[in-house]
Amino acid sequence: MSAASAESGGRPTRLEVWDLQLGTPLDKLPDEFIDYACGTNGGPPSAPLAGWRDVTRCRPEASGLREVYFRYDDELEYWAKANNLLPQMEQYSGTKTYGFPITVSALIDEQATLRGIRLVSDPRSDTQNRDEAYLLRNFLTARFGRSGWACESLPPQDGETPVSGIFVKESCRKQIDPETTASLATRHLRKAGQSQFDRHSGRETTGQFESMVRFELVRDR
Repeated sequence: MSAASAESGGRPTRLEVWDLQLGTPLDKLPDEFIDYACGTNGGPPSAPLAGWRDVTRCRPEASGLREVYFRYDDELEYWAKANNLLPQMEQYSGTKTYGFPITVSALIDEQATLRGIRLVSDPRSDTQNRDEAYLLRNFLTARFGRSGWACESLPPQDGETPVSGIFVKESCRKQIDPETTASLATRHLRKAGQSQFDRHSGRETTGQFESMVRFELVRDR
């Protein structure tokens, strides 16, 4: 059955990363996503895979886990277009969570079990979406509870400056349960060499900033 299966009334639904349950054996994971590939630590896809079963083709990370990149099924986007539903077109275009474009992947252990999920705000988004990417942290902390996060605000390195007066460089962790840890890194800053205005022409630059969220939910054993 397609990931975008039909509801009563004809509206399809699709699975998202939150539908993956940690501790699920590989052969029990829903095979209803698309474009499986070896992951690159939350970056773009590497070698294409036929599905979860090909995970052994991916090189293990230092933790021993193997990363499988995937995308959400795009049938729901086509359904919205066919019905001329503009809000839903925007909502279901691409792979997103809470409306933010993301790169998403699953972390598989040597026992062929899902041990973690990884979400990284997509740096390929347009300037406006990327500028707001750091706000995804608010939705993620709300999902797992506002309290209990241990956060560290890191100082700027040489050349790092705020964007529109906002500087965020934060790393957080939370023990979700005795076996599961969430980690959340947030950045909203200009790196050394980046500037709002070109120093030669004086014109405003485009995209010279970093705004991102990196989230991992990992079952420790």
